[in-house]
Parts: sequence; structure tokens; C-alpha cells
Amino acid sequence: MRAAVIFGLGSYEKQFKLFQQDSDITWLMGMPVSSTAADAILIFGGDGTVHRHLPELARRQVPLLVVPCGSGNDFARALNLRKVKDSREAWRRFMVGAGNVQSIDLGLITPLSSEATGARLFCCVAGVGLDAEVAKHANRLPRWLRARGGYVISLAPVLFRFTPVRMKIGAQDSSGGWLERSSGPTLVAAFANTPTYGGGIKIAPQARLDDGQLDACVITQVDDFKRFCLFPAVYFGRHLRVPAVRYFQGDRVRLESETPLEVYADGEYVCRTPIEVAVQLDALPVIVSQGLRC
Repeated sequence: MRAAVIFGLGSYEKQFKLFQQDSDITWLMGMPVSSTAADAILIFGGDGTVHRHLPELARRQVPLLVVPCGSGNDFARALNLRKVKDSREAWRRFMVGAGNVQSIDLGLITPLSSEATGARLFCCVAGVGLDAEVAKHANRLPRWLRARGGYVISLAPVLFRFTPVRMKIGAQDSSGGWLERSSGPTLVAAFANTPTYGGGIKIAPQARLDDGQLDACVITQVDDFKRFCLFPAVYFGRHLRVPAVRYFQGDRVRLESETPLEVYADGEYVCRTPIEVAVQLDALPVIVSQGLRC
């Protein structure tokens, strides 16, 4: 068997040695040159590392195993791979032919402005508004601090400083038309392929990687006190009944804003609004342990 290995930032020698115990594997360093050059790809890292390699991963269609070693591991969490030992067990099952490979969906962001070019895949969550500002702030933190609640740490200095921006969000209906789902001053607009982002924040508790839908969570303007009370609820996924929260599913959504806003996905900068966000069905084969997280 031939397996390709991709490392994110940092040293993963200790974690990699756990997988090197299988002597009948030929290890290849980096992305395989073609879909036939490797039987599996292992990524040691977090959501950002997976995000940066998504175009090549989706193109090659080689089964992917994520080993959660990053500052944010929400993609691995959605695959029921919470620790390195979980990935090691999934790899062991894959090696004995357990058939634990499953196709999952990915998100696709397409910029709609005349100046923008190229669509971008994402695996977890795309966000606009306060969410993007927090992600930007978190990316400036030292890596060791990002791995210890960097998103939550970055929320505090941004939460009350951010001014809601007027956004219009629509979802495509069954006839191909567009139905307006939200309009007005908005704090957060998040489009989720996984239930969590930011290291475990349950922004979209009903999201699944294999349901052909994006889960949209839109938080409209609220006063400072309600902001303070709301975000602990978001962290634990208890916000869906809050009047300021609008939650819906769709396979294609559009977002326009009064002024161009930055769009982040998987913690990485993507583009500026306006955007269209869609689902890419069965876009990536992944190696799982005990099935996807519900």
C-alpha cells in the first residue's frame, strides 16, 4: 500500500510514528501527483491545513484520513476523529479492509463581484460579519494560543466593537427562484457544512457532512447586553430559539452586503461579498472510524 503524508505547520514526528508501525506501507511525502499514485492521503493538522489542500484533494478523490493536530480541528471532530488515537484506529480498520470510507459534501464559495475570480471550496463553515472579524483576529495570535481557545479569546475584543452591517440573504427554492430569508443589520452570517467551528463552537448543531445541505445561521442586530448573553448560548448550541437567530437549510444561498465585507472559511480569508455559497455533493472520500457525527 502507498500512503501520502501532508503535514501542517509544526512538528508531528511523534504522531506520525504511530502510523509508521505498519511496515508494509510505502510512505510518500506531500500531495500525490495523481489519483493512482497513492491509496490514501493522511493530513496531520487542523482545519486550515485541510482547507488549503481541498482543491487537490477533491480532484484526486483519494481517501483522506485527518489526524487532528491543528489549532482548530472541527472537521476532524465532525468525522468522529477527536484525538490522534481515533485516527490511528480508523487507519487500522482501513488497512484491514473494513470499508470505512465515506463520501462527504463540501461547500463552495463563488464571489459575485465583477473584480473577483475563482470559487473556493471549504470543509467546515464560511462566515461573514462578526465571525470574519474574530477569525482575522485569531489568525494574528501565536499558534500555541490559537490551539488553546484562540477563537474564544479573540471574541472578547471584537464582540462589542463590531457594528452590524445590512445584509440580504436568499436561498434558492425548488423552482430555481430565490427566496429572501434575511434582510437588515446583521451581526453574523454563517454557512455550515459541519456543526462546529472555532474549536468546538456549535454554530450549526443540525449540520451534517453528508446531507446535501448547508445550514445557515444568521444573527441579527441585538443590543450589547443581549450580545453578551447570546454568544455563550451559541458556544453550546442553545441559540436556535433566540428571536435574533434565523436558522435554515439550503443547497444554494446568496449574500449581499451594504458595503463589501470579508469572507472567511475554515478560519482562512477567501474573498469579499457579494457571494454565492453552494454544496458540492459527495465531493471528498474520507476515512472514518465509526461513521459521521450527527
